[in-house]
This record gives sequence, structure tokens and C-alpha cells, in this order.
Amino acid sequence: MLSPRFIDLHCERTAPGFWDEPVNGVGNAAFLLAAALALPAALGWERRDPLELLPIALGGCIGIGSFLFHTLASPVAELADVIPIWSIVTLYVLAVIWRTTGQNIVRTARKAAIAAAAACIAAWLGGQSATTGADPAPMRLNGSLQCLPALIALAAFAGIALARRHPARRLVAGATLVFFLSLLFRTIDLQVCAATGGVGTHFLCHLLNGLMVGLLLQALVFHLPPVRRDPES
Repeated sequence: MLSPRFIDLHCERTAPGFWDEPVNGVGNAAFLLAAALALPAALGWERRDPLELLPIALGGCIGIGSFLFHTLASPVAELADVIPIWSIVTLYVLAVIWRTTGQNIVRTARKAAIAAAAACIAAWLGGQSATTGADPAPMRLNGSLQCLPALIALAAFAGIALARRHPARRLVAGATLVFFLSLLFRTIDLQVCAATGGVGTHFLCHLLNGLMVGLLLQALVFHLPPVRRDPES
């Protein structure tokens, strides 16, 4: 039996029942599909690099963790939802930096430090806005501000890829647009609750985020290969 002290953040949830968010719960299948589509390609390469396999595994874990959160609606389930998300964000950023610097440790460390500083600043700015009692607007954003660092990082990646005409530019740019749209649907979920018959729009956030993860995994597997070093050099 679920605790009556459930987490109620979305339009679809009205009670502590396990299946009180059926649409939101089922929508997480998009993450499993994204991981399933990327895995055969990653396993097909002779290299089988962990920097590809781990993000794919985390993509699947996002779907499982989010499903648990939208069914159990407990603090522990919320951790199962949040941890894989920020783990894949961190690992993907490091993988991209590592691959685009030619797997140079010094350059990777330098760019990773810059990315971490930028993410901290964005998170701090978002936190400052969210805790400003005089302006209720951040509350209406329905938690989207916490995704600001990820959106900024993805937009920066897309801008650099487009400027350099990188083979992954279309996938990354598409993922950025999809992520922006997902945040839009996350934001308006509660505001359009009545108009959608109590379903809301958060499930669209899941579907679009699953698509975004799929696009980014395809970009990593097919267009950001590891540097092959001559063992005799």
C-alpha cells in the first residue's frame, strides 16, 4: 500500500494510487526505445567503448526510474528518477569533450572545468529565481528551471557543431529543439490540466525527452567515434 504522503507534482496525479498516472507512466517507454535502438549499433562496432554503452544503459535507466516515480510517487522513487538523468547529462558532456579533444586528458580537464562552472552558474541563477517570493512566475514553470543547465549545455553543443559543420550537427540541433519543446510541455502541464481532461501535458515531455535522448545517442554512436591509436606508435 502506498503512503498517503505521496509527491504530487503533475496534473494527472490526484491520489496516492500506484496507477494514478497511467499516461505519464507509460510515456517512459520512449526512453527504453531510445536505448534499444542505439544498443545494437554500439555493440556492432569492434570497439564497444564504455563511453557509448554507459550512456545507453543510463538512457534505459531513466525510463525505469521515471516510471517508478510516476507510479510510487515517493521520495525514494524520485531519487530513482533524478539520479539517472543527471548521471547521463554529466557522462554525455564528458564523453563529447573527451572525443572532440582527441582524447587529450589536459584539454578534456580544462573544458570540463569550464562546463562545470557554467552549469553551476546556470543552476545558481535558476535557484535564485525559483526562491524569489516576490515573483510567482518560477512556480508556474513547474520545475523547468532545474533543466536550464542541461538546455544551455545542449544549445552550446549544437551551436559549436553547426559552426564547425560537424557530422552530428543535425542530430544535436534537432535534440536541442526537441528538448526546448519538452520543457514547454512540462511547464504548462498544470495550467492546462482542466482543458486536457485531467491528463495534462507531462507525458509529452517524456515522449520528447525520449526522442532527444535517442537523437543524442545516435550522434554519439555514429558521429563521435573514439580516436583509434596505433598500438605501435
